[in-house]
Parts: sequence; C-alpha cells; structure tokens
Amino acid sequence: MDTNRFPQGFTWGTATAAYQIEGAASVDGRTPSIWDTYSHTPGRVRNGDTGDVATDHYHRWREDVAIMADLGVSAYRFSLSWPRVQPTGRGPAVQKGLDFYRALTDALLENGIEPVVTLYHWDLPQELEDAGGWPERVTSDRFADYAALAARALGDRVKTWTTLNEPWCSAFLGYGSGVHAPGRTDPVAALRAAHHLNLAHGKAVQALRAELPASARASITLNIHHVRALTESAEDVDAARRIDALANRMFTGPILEGRYPQDLLDDTAGLTDWSFLRNGDTDAIHQPLDFLGVNYYTPTLVSAATGEAGHHSDGHGMSDHSPWPGAGHIAFHRPAGSTTAMGWAVDPTGLYDLLVRLKADFPAMPLMITENGAAFDDYVDPEGEVRDLERIAYLHGHLSAVRRAIAAGVDVRGYFLWSLLDNFEWGYGYSKRFGAVFVDYPTGRRIPKASARWYADVTRTGSLPERRGETG
Repeated sequence: MDTNRFPQGFTWGTATAAYQIEGAASVDGRTPSIWDTYSHTPGRVRNGDTGDVATDHYHRWREDVAIMADLGVSAYRFSLSWPRVQPTGRGPAVQKGLDFYRALTDALLENGIEPVVTLYHWDLPQELEDAGGWPERVTSDRFADYAALAARALGDRVKTWTTLNEPWCSAFLGYGSGVHAPGRTDPVAALRAAHHLNLAHGKAVQALRAELPASARASITLNIHHVRALTESAEDVDAARRIDALANRMFTGPILEGRYPQDLLDDTAGLTDWSFLRNGDTDAIHQPLDFLGVNYYTPTLVSAATGEAGHHSDGHGMSDHSPWPGAGHIAFHRPAGSTTAMGWAVDPTGLYDLLVRLKADFPAMPLMITENGAAFDDYVDPEGEVRDLERIAYLHGHLSAVRRAIAAGVDVRGYFLWSLLDNFEWGYGYSKRFGAVFVDYPTGRRIPKASARWYADVTRTGSLPERRGETG
C-alpha cells in the first residue's frame, strides 16, 4: 500500500466556528451570546478585540464557499450561532437566521461540499447564562429543544450533525479558570457544567434522532488531551491519571461507556458530592454515535509539583484559577522542540499515540479528526504572498501521523483542517492566525496562503507529497 495515500472515500474538510467568523453580531434578530458579553468586558480579550465584525462571513459567505470549492474540500464543518437561530435560547426560531444557514448549506451542496453542522461552539445565548448557564440542569433541556428546532429546519440539507464542540473548554475554561466566556471561576460550577453539557449532548442526540431520517449521522467533538507524565515516577504517573480523568474520561466515560470513572468521582469528592448526577442521567448521556470527533493540536505534559501548581502554564491562557478541579499540585510543562505561535509544542507523535489509544479503548467507534492545525506569525510579503512553510510542515507531519494510524488499523474516516480563515481566536483576539486563508481584517480581503494551495493538492490527490526537507 502507498504509505502516502489515504483510503478511498476519506473525507477532506476544513472547519470554522460561528462567533469566530460571522460578525453581524446584532443583525437580523441575533442577540448577545456569552462571548459577546465576555469580549466586551474590559480586560478579557487581548487588545479589546470582539467578534462584532470578525471576518464578516455573514455577508461574505459566497466568497468563502468559492474558496472552499477551489480548495477541493469534500466537507465543511461549521457551527450554528445559537443566538442567531433562537435568540433567547427559548421559543421559536428567527427565520432570517435560519435563512442564512439554508442559503449557506445550499451553496455548499451546489459545490459538492457536504455541510457538517456543529450545534454548539461556545456561544450560549446570554439570557440562558443569566438564568444560571451550564451549571444549571435546565440548560440541557433548552439545548435539546434547540437541537430539534435546528434539525427540523436543516435536516433536509444536513446529514451530519455534531452536538457540542469541546465541552471541556466550555466547562473548565468557562466556569473554572475563567479564561473563556462566561468568565466564572468556581470549580464546583465547572464540574456541574461538565455534567450538564454531557446531559445536553445525550438529550440532543435523542432529539436529532427523532427529527432526522435514519441515514443522518450524529456525533460529538472532544478535545481529547494526549496526556504524558514527565517521568515514570509514581507521583508523575498519578498526576497524568488525574488530568486524564478530567480532560478525557469525564466525557468519554458517560458518553461512550455509560458511566463516570470512579477515580474521577474520588478525586473530586472534596469539592462536591455529585448530587447533581441523578438517576438515569448516564443512560440519557450514553447514546449511540456514528463517529467520534477528535480535536488535536499538541500533547499535554504533566508532573506532580511541590508548592503551588503551575496551572497557568497548561497552554489555555493566563489565569490565577485552575481549570482542573480536584487536581491541585500538578505542574504543566512545555515539551522540548519547536512550538507554534500559541507556544504549543509541534508533536505529531501525540496524535498518532492518541488515535491508537482511542482504537484500543473504543475499538468499534469510527473517528474523525475534526480539528487540527496551527497558528504562526503569518504576513503578506512584498509579492503579495503568504508563505507559511511552518504550517505546511505542521500539517504534513500530522497528516502523516493520521496515515500511520490508519495503517495500524485505526478507523479514521476524515480530516478537517483548522481553520479555513484567520479569525477571532477567543481570548487572544485577532493576534493569532490559524487560517489556511489570510484575512486582512481592516478590509476583509482573503488571501489564500501557501498552505491552502498545498492542502488543495492533498485533497485533489488523496495523498501526501514528498516532504522536500520540511520538518514537523
């Protein structure tokens, strides 16, 4: 078998998220999400940036679909803006919001691009946060209603659905460390939020199944952390176990196995008695899925720590509050070697090891790489080109890891490059560029980078080119 060639029918895609690209924050009935409120709070986002305009995808989507067609991708993963579709998180949909997504999906289909919809990429309607947000159980019911509404509106066009994107970030960065919206710093609220996000996922899958044809596919996307211990000492190995429980098994346990891991419950017993976990919850969460979405950027290296743990060195933004409830006195380390503009280690072996682990843990579950990519300090050179060779090397290394995993028997069905466009990078504002397409923010002009042309060659041939000396 050609070691550079991917299987026939492998999905080649790219991905975005609504708040990061759409703009039009108060247009056609859209109301504030928690990220609108958070980004408009002084000191929360670098340079005071907001998603009010972002890349103005709401008005320039036709241009963006044309770019995707030029890239030759077979699928586009994007999220619906909950407050654009259902502004208060309750009640009927706003038709203009639905019309936007109908027009977008129609254009994608006309260009041979499958729309892959994520229902939730972190933009909770502010009214639901004002009522308590994800730490409150009722929010999971509101999400199930929204899922049913979206399925009824788009189910004739969209065949592949993802409930949540990275619920770990929503729960532990949003309610634990406070570096994401809504910016709360309560470890118990973070654990409650994680459980209610899991519950929302399960209820949403049931709602989708009730509304959609049997051929529709349902999934969830998790940012599975590939956790490594700094040394083989018992203390460091236990530190890795604790982080693995919170980062990964908090979600894979109930979603894929129908139970929370006992060590997670034991580790957090000093914080909460888990009374928010009710009879029947894990059954509701544990719904059949068609594949598991996996987001990977870099491995996580940890050790036991003496004194105060280095929580704010874990790559998720600066905070005096930990996103790891019940995992005190754990230090995070930057692995050796090259890093991206985010300070994240470039290590494709982490992706390979992670995929092999998932195959071992969940042998019957197909996998989809729903995000992978890197931020670098891109610029337009005097010839008008963006020569992002570091990103090409990063992508080549990680796609090679995916190909090796497939050769080792891992059922990986596709790969979505993060991201189509430079965009609003959450707490970092517009200071970090992940896109295959450069965006000149003052004008909105799109300039495909060298990596976009490279990726177009990969999607066209279904195989990786020779490295030509690039590293990564």
